[in-house]
Amino acid sequence: MMGDYPSIVILTGAGVSAESGLATFRGPGGLWEGHRVEDVCTPEALAHDPELVHRFYDKRRAALAGVEPNAAHRALARLDAAWPGELLLVTQNVDDLHERAGSRRLLHMHGELTSALCASCGERRGWTGDLPPGTRCPACHAPSLRPDIVFFGEMPYDMDRIERALARWDLFVSIGTSGAVYPAAGFVQTARYTGADTLELNLEPSAGSVFFAESRMGAASVLVPAWVEEMLAGAGRL
Repeated sequence: MMGDYPSIVILTGAGVSAESGLATFRGPGGLWEGHRVEDVCTPEALAHDPELVHRFYDKRRAALAGVEPNAAHRALARLDAAWPGELLLVTQNVDDLHERAGSRRLLHMHGELTSALCASCGERRGWTGDLPPGTRCPACHAPSLRPDIVFFGEMPYDMDRIERALARWDLFVSIGTSGAVYPAAGFVQTARYTGADTLELNLEPSAGSVFFAESRMGAASVLVPAWVEEMLAGAGRL
């Protein structure tokens, strides 16, 4: 398997962290605390009600202290450490569970709960406590720190790097994603177009399952460690 796939792009979504006890941002019951996307995850919401938006992410940040990485996070960290070729783990999740499990070749395309962004100068820095509206930026001193979350209508981080990897690497794996949020939902089509093999690991078929060469259904904490074992054992192609 190593010789067959010298380079891998992995995309993870909310289904990976759900097994650690973090509620998915959008689920059958709606948003956390009953809020709509328009209320807490758009630039317009931040301008209209900054107290609500900051409080929403403060609560999500605080919740991280009560959860731990699960077997899927740990397996991906093991693959990251052992894989001799190129590997890029792209997560849509804003929690820090991949890092805490040990992953290093990692990008947060939708931002991070444990980071603050200055709306004035663009400075990004680690942040662990509450972040009330009007907090001053340590770099430029403007009272404009906000949660470092990519809101709907904003460009995800590191898209150039992600697209370059998708265009030339050998295997694309999607884990625990709905396949409904773009641009991440289109990654599988980009990978297929450039000749990469594609694999989906998900609890149930996603909106984009039809585009994958293979889909395996089940819990991420079961499927991901088994797949990592296959990869590291060189058990053959998909």
